[in-house]
Amino acid sequence: MNFTLSYPTVLVILLTCHFIVKGENNCSALMQLLQSTGVSLEIKNKGFHREVETTVELWPGAFRDVRVLLLYSWPRGIYVDPYQLAFLSDAVNWQILVDSTIDLEVPAHKASTFVTYVYPSFSEETPDKLKVSIPIHGRYHQPSFVGKTVESIAIEPPKLLVRTEECLQLGNLEPHMATRAPCSADNASRCLWVQVQHKQWPGAQTLLLPVGDGSLVVPVCGVTMVVTMICCLLLSKYMWKHRIL
Repeated sequence: MNFTLSYPTVLVILLTCHFIVKGENNCSALMQLLQSTGVSLEIKNKGFHREVETTVELWPGAFRDVRVLLLYSWPRGIYVDPYQLAFLSDAVNWQILVDSTIDLEVPAHKASTFVTYVYPSFSEETPDKLKVSIPIHGRYHQPSFVGKTVESIAIEPPKLLVRTEECLQLGNLEPHMATRAPCSADNASRCLWVQVQHKQWPGAQTLLLPVGDGSLVVPVCGVTMVVTMICCLLLSKYMWKHRIL
């Protein structure tokens, strides 16, 4: 059977092959980026107010259209302050999206875990390294009645996700897993990202926070009540003496 292809058909086939090969090459470059990427996490400062510094080492010469997303799962013993993050937004090279409303006042045993999506930007000075420092704050814990003086909180390294518009075959990039996450910090729509394997990251970092002595609850409350009553009596006497109504 003879069969003739028209010029437009041949052109479409050639363009299709071109984009397939181009996509495969860009996906290969993305795979090389994933295999050469490292993440480290460090906790800085002391007390209830700390900084979690995350460093992402990228493959040298990584193509510039790659997007990076750091997915943090935070324990209930700490929180981030949305007002502080909004104030810092103009001074940092990353954007953050919090998945839920954060109550700044509740103690640790009444708080919930939460997730943040952090979108870092490349720097001209260090194009192959991303660094993010997020201020965090410890919550107050229930007092201990067994002599416990500190509470240990484990902070896991963030999940590292990357994406690029040049590679659309994300489902074939084994052993890395494709997952959906918000496209950006100010966009509610979800995009397909590639999650780097956890084995490339160090373990959790431990944060120690002081815990109150539960055996002192009764004497502290008693002294507080006595002092409050004395102050009220003295204030009442002063107001009566000077006829202050």
